[in-house]
Amino acid sequence: MPKRFSFLAFLLIVGSWGVSQPVYAQALIPHFVQLNDEQIRQEGLGLAQEAAQLAQFQQYGLALARAQLASQLVPDNAQVWALLGSLHLQLEEPEPAIAALLKARTLDPRNAAVFFAIGSAYFQQENYRSAIQYFQSGLSLRPETPGARFDLGNAYYKLKQYDQAIAEYSKAVELDAKFWPAINNMGLVLYERGDVASAVREWQRAIEIDANQAEPQLALAVALFAQGQTEQAIQQAGAALQLDDRYANVDFLQENLWGDRLLTDAKTFLALPQLREALAQMMQSTPPE
Repeated sequence: MPKRFSFLAFLLIVGSWGVSQPVYAQALIPHFVQLNDEQIRQEGLGLAQEAAQLAQFQQYGLALARAQLASQLVPDNAQVWALLGSLHLQLEEPEPAIAALLKARTLDPRNAAVFFAIGSAYFQQENYRSAIQYFQSGLSLRPETPGARFDLGNAYYKLKQYDQAIAEYSKAVELDAKFWPAINNMGLVLYERGDVASAVREWQRAIEIDANQAEPQLALAVALFAQGQTEQAIQQAGAALQLDDRYANVDFLQENLWGDRLLTDAKTFLALPQLREALAQMMQSTPPE
């Protein structure tokens, strides 16, 4: 999923443009034609529409160029600035993302998605206190938003404010009972606290919701290993890594907010010769696509 901020704000912002509106920027206009203010506005909105469409196909670089030009043509449009900021965010460029999103906030101070996106940009910068401030501001406008509760929980988790993190993850699950990432991350918090048994229960709960997610399965494998159940742990790890072998990379685990205690156990577990042998056999027995 996830990680480790949701794409909620991005989807809300891009989705607000829709895909069925006319794309004014596709009209070929000779460069020597003098455009009036309304034509310029329509041209800018058309470029923004194109950018939103490209973003839906993850063509973020192409989308960004159009959104940048759109922001020059219609500088008083909050949606255009929000779109531009969200594209910088997808490209992991938090500084220009924050600058554009703050302009959007000034123009539209009641748009919760903009606050969520600013929070995500600060999270990328590892400025978790500012991220919390903006997530909370967005939630004051739109409190029943599970993805934002999840993001807020992640920011608290990074500050080791574990009680607050679990509280927000719990609220996310109350709003969406199938929101497995929040349940998964409750397991991360509990493991860092040394409550391995409770972490195991959370990861098992996440797997019951979606058995095709690798992260809770590998986390469960590491926890089983820590409890001395090595054979079962190896089998569980094999199932997890068949789903997504990126989770065999410790750096990837860290990007996904695995804490120090879990990472330490994961490094030891992933280095086990019998696990490596089992994974090698698994790869040999997997038919080519």
